[in-house]
Amino acid sequence: MPHPIVHHARTTGSALKNWFVAQCYDALAVAALWLVGLLIIRVPFAPLWALLGGAFQFVPQLGAVLGLAGPALALFFGNIDHLRWEPFLELLILYALIVVIDGLWLQPYIMRRTVKVPIWASILTPIVLGIVIPFWGVLLAPPLLAVIYAYRRKNQQAIDDALQSEPKPERLPGSS
Repeated sequence: MPHPIVHHARTTGSALKNWFVAQCYDALAVAALWLVGLLIIRVPFAPLWALLGGAFQFVPQLGAVLGLAGPALALFFGNIDHLRWEPFLELLILYALIVVIDGLWLQPYIMRRTVKVPIWASILTPIVLGIVIPFWGVLLAPPLLAVIYAYRRKNQQAIDDALQSEPKPERLPGSS
């Protein structure tokens, strides 16, 4: 039997690996959303900005805003002779849609499928930890959830194994 530290390191490491895989899936999905939206509103260099928008998904809260800056500058400098406000409004609407879709549906769904964290926990924990520990709470909530639920599954599995290995008498003592 491995040392307890090795056991905990494996559990924590596999939980964090699964969380990272979920983050990669989320970044790819957000990049695809950015690409479709930017192509629809005809932003110059749309694939580049979509790729950067997906890569910035690894930075909580600030990453979404950084993903918005590149397309906004491309719209500004791409049409500097004929500046109109409509493309900027369309870009802000696209940004809002992507943030809402990712925050309330996409990321919790991916976390549930990949890391086995319930959707309610994926939505509520960053909010609560963001209030308790403003920046660090939001940053640490998803990987912390992944580790907590990995240990929860391990404990539940150990309890189930113990219940199954208990000897069960054919009949109760004292009964004839």
